[in-house]
Amino acid sequence: MNTETDIAGTRRQVDTADWAHLAEELDAYGCALTPRLLTLAQCAEISELYDRDDLFRTTVDMARHRFGSGQYRYFTHDLPRPVAELRAALYPHLLTIARDWAARLGRPAPWPDTLEEWVAMCHEAGQDRSAQILLRYEEGDWNALHRDVFGDMLFPLQVVIGLDAYGTDYTGGEFLLVEQRPRAQSRGTTSVLDQGHGLIFTTRDRPMATRRGWSAGAMRHGVSTVRSGRRHALGLVFHDAA
Repeated sequence: MNTETDIAGTRRQVDTADWAHLAEELDAYGCALTPRLLTLAQCAEISELYDRDDLFRTTVDMARHRFGSGQYRYFTHDLPRPVAELRAALYPHLLTIARDWAARLGRPAPWPDTLEEWVAMCHEAGQDRSAQILLRYEEGDWNALHRDVFGDMLFPLQVVIGLDAYGTDYTGGEFLLVEQRPRAQSRGTTSVLDQGHGLIFTTRDRPMATRRGWSAGAMRHGVSTVRSGRRHALGLVFHDAA
C-alpha cells in the first residue's frame, strides 16, 4: 500500500465532497452519509490495529457498563497517521457547519480555525484524553442510545467510518439516530455504513425551525444488533474527554 498516495486521496475525497448537500442533509436529519473516504486497504489496515495494545489508552466493555454489548478502544493521542490525517481534513469543513448551527441557535462558537488550537483549548479546560475510538461488534452485539459529551468543551459534529463490508462481512449493525421531539413521539433514522464511507452526525442536537424561531432538537445515537459476522468502525470525535 502506498501510504502517501492513499492519504492524499483521502484529503482529496474530503475536499471534493459536496459539502453543501451534506449540510442540507445534516439540517434535515441530523446526519449525512459521505462518499468513500478510506480505501479498502486503509479500512483493513485500521481494523487490524484493534489488537495492538500499544495504540490504545483504555478498552471499554459495553456490557459491563450497560452501554450495550461489544467493545471499543480509545486511541492514545499518538494516532495512526491515516486516522490523524482524516480527522484534520474533516475539521475545517465541519467547522463551517458548526458555526452556522451555533449562529442559528444563538450559542457561542468557540472553535478556532485549526483543530490543533481547538484541541489545546480542550486540554486547558481539563479535557485532555483522546476520544477517538475503534469499535468492534460481534454477532449479537449492539450499542445503546447515547451522546459522546465529556464536558463543557464540545464540538457539535462527529464522524463514524465503516471499516467492513455490509452484507458480506456482517449483517445488522445499522447506525441509529433518534430525535427527541418536544410534545411528540421520537423520530428514528437508520443508516448503513458502506466500507470506507462515513456518516457525519450531531453530537448532541441540531437546529430545528419552529414558529418561534430556531430551537435545539435533542438527538442520541447507537447501533442496532449485529445479526451475523464482525463489524468494525472508526469513531472520530473533535473534542477530547475529561
